[in-house]
Amino acid sequence: MTKPPLTLYLAAPRGFCAGVDRAIKIVEMALAKWGAPVYVRHEIVHNKFVVDDLRAKGAVFVEELDECPTDRPVIFSAHGVPKSVPAEAAARQMLYVDATCPLVSKVHIEAERHHDNGLQIVMIGHAGHPETVGTMGQLPTGEVLLVETPTDVATLDVRDPARLAFVTQTTLSVDDTAEVVAALQARFPAIVGPHKEDICYATTNRQEAVKAMAEKAEAMLVVGAPNSSNSKRLVEVGARAGCAYSQLVQRATDIDWRALGGIRSIGITAGASAPEVLVNEVIDAFRARYDVTVEQVETAQENVEFKVPRVLRVPA
Repeated sequence: MTKPPLTLYLAAPRGFCAGVDRAIKIVEMALAKWGAPVYVRHEIVHNKFVVDDLRAKGAVFVEELDECPTDRPVIFSAHGVPKSVPAEAAARQMLYVDATCPLVSKVHIEAERHHDNGLQIVMIGHAGHPETVGTMGQLPTGEVLLVETPTDVATLDVRDPARLAFVTQTTLSVDDTAEVVAALQARFPAIVGPHKEDICYATTNRQEAVKAMAEKAEAMLVVGAPNSSNSKRLVEVGARAGCAYSQLVQRATDIDWRALGGIRSIGITAGASAPEVLVNEVIDAFRARYDVTVEQVETAQENVEFKVPRVLRVPA
């Protein structure tokens, strides 16, 4: 039987960013240097395939430090941790390695600088997300106020409207953040913003590629995990850019083929914590059912690389 034709638009850039690549490398290098088990506080990145792969190599994932023995190394996830976590690790004399993405660390430093200058911080982010918890935990309770939407800004109770600064979670939608920033600036004209956009280059680049792809594709699939903030934002960006069917899939087995019946074009991208092997798996699934023509939609090129911590670069 002849396969129906399908144009598959492949977003570039997509998948792993430099911060995720570095975090995974940190776990692998720690296992090579100290042997298994190496403990990791929280999922190193939000992707089940990646976590399961590292678990098979000897990583043990836990939610809190008290689940870790003191005689084995512990790694903090790419999302960042509150200051209380490394303080507790030091008090317990644990060997720890911080895999926080350098772009998240930049936001931490920014928040501390504003605090040192006597400003109260407003954070644009999602309540309960590890990155938000980590950033808010850099400063004493009450010094960082969280907002998610423009509506939240209207009810914000601040100490001094003239002494405010804002920071953002790095994995948010650029468009959503712009609306919240506009609401903050309208209500608090003196509020101080970041020197440079907090939303990371990889989040922005992946969202721009999705917007370009949405103009061409009848449907869009984002390869990523349901607990991955940047992956979920890509789905929303695709829908908002005019792609009527924009869905998140963890793997090819999650594709709803009935919903895609009759399509002639589809866009494929992947969140910053999704490995390319899962993208290839999805493409192969389409090749099995369609006569596929692949077209790359490239909106940016990335050559960013972050060094791993020195403790992993020196011999044991």
